[in-house]
Amino acid sequence: MGAAEKQTLGFQTEAKQLLHLMIHSLYSNKEIFLRELISNASDAADKLRFLALGDGALYEGDPDLKITVEVDTEHKTITITDNGIGMSHDEVIENLGTIAKSGTAQFLKTLTGDQKKDSQLIGQFGVGFYSAFIVSDRVEVFTRKAGTPAEQGVHWESTGEADFSVENLERAERGTSVVLHLKADEQGFADVYRLRGIVKKYADHISLPVMMLKQQFGEDAATKPTEYEAVNSAKALWTRPRGEVSDAEYQEFYKHVSHDFSEPLEWSHNKVEGKLEYTSLLYLPKRAPFDLWNRDGARGLKLYVQRIFIMDDAEQFLPLYLRFIKGVVDSNDISLNVSREILQQDPTVESMKSALTKRALDMLDKLKKKEPEKYQEFWNEFGNVLKEGPSEDHANKDKIAKLLLFATTHTAVATQNQSLDDYVSRMKEGQKNLYYIAGDSYNTVSHSPHLEVFRKKGIEVLLLSDRVDEWLVSHMGDFDGKPLQDITKGELDLGTLDTPEEKEQQKVEDEQAKPFLDRLKAALGERVSEVRPTHRLTDSPACLAVGEYDMGNQMRRIMEAAGQKVPESKPIFEINVAHPLARKLDQEADEARFVDLAIILFDQACLAEGRQLDNPAAYIGTLNRLLLDLSR
Repeated sequence: MGAAEKQTLGFQTEAKQLLHLMIHSLYSNKEIFLRELISNASDAADKLRFLALGDGALYEGDPDLKITVEVDTEHKTITITDNGIGMSHDEVIENLGTIAKSGTAQFLKTLTGDQKKDSQLIGQFGVGFYSAFIVSDRVEVFTRKAGTPAEQGVHWESTGEADFSVENLERAERGTSVVLHLKADEQGFADVYRLRGIVKKYADHISLPVMMLKQQFGEDAATKPTEYEAVNSAKALWTRPRGEVSDAEYQEFYKHVSHDFSEPLEWSHNKVEGKLEYTSLLYLPKRAPFDLWNRDGARGLKLYVQRIFIMDDAEQFLPLYLRFIKGVVDSNDISLNVSREILQQDPTVESMKSALTKRALDMLDKLKKKEPEKYQEFWNEFGNVLKEGPSEDHANKDKIAKLLLFATTHTAVATQNQSLDDYVSRMKEGQKNLYYIAGDSYNTVSHSPHLEVFRKKGIEVLLLSDRVDEWLVSHMGDFDGKPLQDITKGELDLGTLDTPEEKEQQKVEDEQAKPFLDRLKAALGERVSEVRPTHRLTDSPACLAVGEYDMGNQMRRIMEAAGQKVPESKPIFEINVAHPLARKLDQEADEARFVDLAIILFDQACLAEGRQLDNPAAYIGTLNRLLLDLSR
């Protein structure tokens, strides 16, 4: 394409909506535009440095990578220039015509109309380059990709409204220049000294120099030649000793690494020396990203080898259930010419992954013990992801188990805020198992009739209502040597928690109820696998249980929803023979009426478990018929 061929293209519809929000100043801290643009420039330099490992000609004779910030006080413009990788014509359209590769529509659906809340959401989404429009009414980009001819330079321009233009031009320098034409009410940013302060504040951790016009002093300042100097320390933050890095610097570096506008909850900076040598800086975010549940999405740490950037999303260093962790790992023991395929086969990477996983879990454990309120904040955002851990990482199963939080009958609130250690500390004398119940919602499990005997005896039960919960406990098996037991599975045996007198009374009642149970089994037929007396209930007439080795209802529903074939199993119908309804039913002489009442009790037990009725219309018809009989 020649220089005269100018294209005008429209932003994506979703991009236009998001740009409109940004341009109307949802950000309370407008100076972050400079942080984002410098961060992008740093990434461009990192990518060139990596690609030049295999092709030194990409440096074009200029290996001195840097970022330059210039101010034109007369025309009220700011220009941020890097001599990094640059962009081709097609890359400009792809990268600057789309707010994000995916998730924009989902993001827009979450907007509330509350400016303060929405500004936090935009920050969480991470918009990088587009923050330029917070202070600019027009933005120009001049760029050329390293290794391409000068005539393949590209000029991009937009006012941030409906469209943008792209045209080719001659550009001798590789890399990118972003020119901001400041809005009338934002021209205070066209001040060299103000910008120097902002660069120092937000970019001191950048590993290459950010150059600005040197301050000249003295009577002859006006006649001195123009000089530039580095405003930042230009030393990678993770290479500095922990004692020399302030909390504010750690927090700003997190925003650079993660493109998150919120501060992190916690971080862990560590240097390993010995058989393996590497430095890691791991961060725990405050909020979940929009693609958290996309297990195939980009994730992982920024990988550097001997301080040279290698890749953005090196997922090989942490397991999938820790995909929310952000940060940097810099190794001296991995080849510079590394690829994702080589990483997957490198035993050094496996050793580092094991150590980094332990460090991430230790960071969480420390937060949980020392700052429980912060840990609760983390759990509310990422708890369900951490629950994937025991099935994926058997070696750290016990460590993960100590980090888990649950709702329980002890607190009687839906918030998951009780640990398994908390539960164990409250166990009854003689209690051998940790009891739990799983279902589709907190409301369902917290009102289950299965809890009645546990409430009567003051035995705590874990209330599990997340989709992953039954999968979680099936892979945990036990905690602290104590088995996890589903109170809806098999016959309930409370061991020594039942007194000898209670057990003897139960035995007598069960024997006396046999004719009644046989009659119920005949009435319910193929609906159930078994009818038996229950000692789980104190207030309800009946409940459903599943066989000890059968799949739980929650897991069955999840697998069926995913289109997987699951083995057929029928519930066990348990009847509280001491309940007035059971006694009245036992005395019913009319066999047809007996069958109707038995089916009603069965369907009610299904509803209490959160199950779907096989034939709701039949249930309603039978119930109406019985109600009519009562009214006569």
